[in-house]
Amino acid sequence: MNPPVPSHLSRFLDQDKALACVHCGLCLSVCPTYLETGNENNSPRGRIYLMRALQDGRVPLRNAVVHHIDLCLGCRACEVACPSGVQYGELLEATRDHIEKCHTRSAFQKILRRIVIERVFPFPWRLKLALLPANLIRRFRCEWLLPSFARDALALLPDAMDATVLPEISPAATEPRRGRVGFISGCVMSVMFGRTNQSSVRLLNLAGYEVVTPPRQVCCGALYAHAGNLRRARACARRNIRVFEKLDVDAIIINAAGCGSTLKEYGQLLHANPKWAERGARFSAKVKDLVEWLAPLKSLPRARAPDPSLPATYHDACHLAHAQRITEPPRKLLRTLVGDRWIALPESDLCCGSAGSYNLTEPEMARRLRDRKVQNILKTGARTVVTTNPGCILQIQAGLRQAGAGHIRVVHLADFLVESLREATPGA
Repeated sequence: MNPPVPSHLSRFLDQDKALACVHCGLCLSVCPTYLETGNENNSPRGRIYLMRALQDGRVPLRNAVVHHIDLCLGCRACEVACPSGVQYGELLEATRDHIEKCHTRSAFQKILRRIVIERVFPFPWRLKLALLPANLIRRFRCEWLLPSFARDALALLPDAMDATVLPEISPAATEPRRGRVGFISGCVMSVMFGRTNQSSVRLLNLAGYEVVTPPRQVCCGALYAHAGNLRRARACARRNIRVFEKLDVDAIIINAAGCGSTLKEYGQLLHANPKWAERGARFSAKVKDLVEWLAPLKSLPRARAPDPSLPATYHDACHLAHAQRITEPPRKLLRTLVGDRWIALPESDLCCGSAGSYNLTEPEMARRLRDRKVQNILKTGARTVVTTNPGCILQIQAGLRQAGAGHIRVVHLADFLVESLREATPGA
């Protein structure tokens, strides 16, 4: 007979949602960590079994079990493959929240997770400050002084960073305007990809939209939720809801896939409080990825002829393709630009190993998946890789540089679109 389940174990997992998994195994062929290791514990159904065993008290919360949960990328490819509609992402976040509350990590992991990831990345001004010594080290080529894990992290940084702050109001470039939208500037996006944010707003302006970027917005909460700190993720959600509720906008636009999936799930994130759950659901109903919003429009300026950086291929950001189920709109926009110089990427929707902060917390597996992605890119012969998430850009760029293929460009779709607009378009 099993011992009684401690009260703190009995509430972290929604039992009905966990039992929805019938262990059919259809998720195995799409799970990156299972494909790499062949270990059932590193598959979605294996991890769900471990989650249930933790909740029931059948297995102790020890390092071996925690490692299998940590090794999950949270890419949610299994949700697309699952015939039973298992909400794996929700189960994973609840389990990780439980682990962070009840498991004692090593000193290094505590510093990495609690300080670097949770207290630096979600705050743009702190991230800018933290990157100053990193930029100096690279400028003077002193990387050799660092331990290997720090060199690997430094290699992820882009060659040039643009922390341009967006104006609160960006007027539409056409009259009469089509509408008014809010814009999420993001944490990493606003520090490392300011140019991409500018490109995104410019595209919306050219499409006829006035864009409002409220300065009091905060991190979407994705970094916290994925790392197992649901309390802070919910605090971020409530703050953003308050800020954007004051705006009269047709939609709330985001250009980072990982952020978008969390923003679209605020209602579920805040489910324990009915009033906030309702407000969260209203907020999430307005959230649209940039490509999701632009693809149906007919009023974007026509593009120039393909340039020498083509042919091009497209990498699916996990949280756009799997969590948000958006795969065709970005391809439609790209094919419009490059025509027959479009090349399909093998395993385009298999995770590149970035997965938010995963390439910092699980560098070995992240490296294996990055190398797999790079080899697939090299097979295409493409000169440009287009994607829709900052983490993917950083991860793939680093992999291509290490493979001696730094000439292959990795670019956000928003930048690619802006660069391809006719020079005759005012302000393009």
